[in-house]
Amino acid sequence: PAPLRSAPITGPTSTSRFVGRELASWASGPKEERIPVKGVLRSMSDAMVQSAFSAPHAAVWVRFDVTKTMELLASLKRRSNLQDIRLSPLTMVALAFCDAARHFPGINSSFDAAAGEVIVRRSVNLGIAADTPRGLIVPNIKGADELDLVGMAQALEVLIEKARNGTTTPNEMYATTLTITNVGPFGVDAAIPILPPGTGAILAVGQFAKAPWVVNDEVVVRFVGEIAMSFDHRQVDGAMASRVLSHVARYLEDPAAAIIAG
Repeated sequence: PAPLRSAPITGPTSTSRFVGRELASWASGPKEERIPVKGVLRSMSDAMVQSAFSAPHAAVWVRFDVTKTMELLASLKRRSNLQDIRLSPLTMVALAFCDAARHFPGINSSFDAAAGEVIVRRSVNLGIAADTPRGLIVPNIKGADELDLVGMAQALEVLIEKARNGTTTPNEMYATTLTITNVGPFGVDAAIPILPPGTGAILAVGQFAKAPWVVNDEVVVRFVGEIAMSFDHRQVDGAMASRVLSHVARYLEDPAAAIIAG
């Protein structure tokens, strides 16, 4: 016998973004929908499959106190000469990741299977995973390791605006060496991302939010964040990955000291 239904089951009428397009709502869309795999979706799909089946992934993660980062950002935003600069937690994370690469160049590497070589680069082209109307793209900031706080903030703003406006060029997505994916704005604490092909590590940044934290054996309210890093285990071992992630966390625990003293 057919199942009994006391009332029709309906769904929301709002649309949502999916694979670079506006997806019809649950209530109004067809029962089954087929979407051609082409354009940005094809590029993303091919890249992720290539990475997942060619590079052995591993991951490390850490939860830490980011109160001083949030306080420093708030203080800087009050300065009149920085009013037009878009400073954000992502700015600080980008600086910290580049600083970690300077201390541990091996993380800024890729595995060339055809040549039987590991390529270590001492210049960071920092990829930023961007959620755009066309889908997920990863443009990069060339020479990100040479930028100071203001320079990084300005470079990120240009990169993000171009990604949103659909004006990112192929060259701006070429030769990424390290990547950051920021899931914090979606209210997510952490993620274990897949490596973009040709890179050695990708850092996932969760939300920086208030939470209970133990300071001097007392529970207090602090800003707490979590970061996770996936890495290519062919050339990056767990010890190096852990040192890199700890370096990023220490930088963000006390960014003013890190920026001034290195």
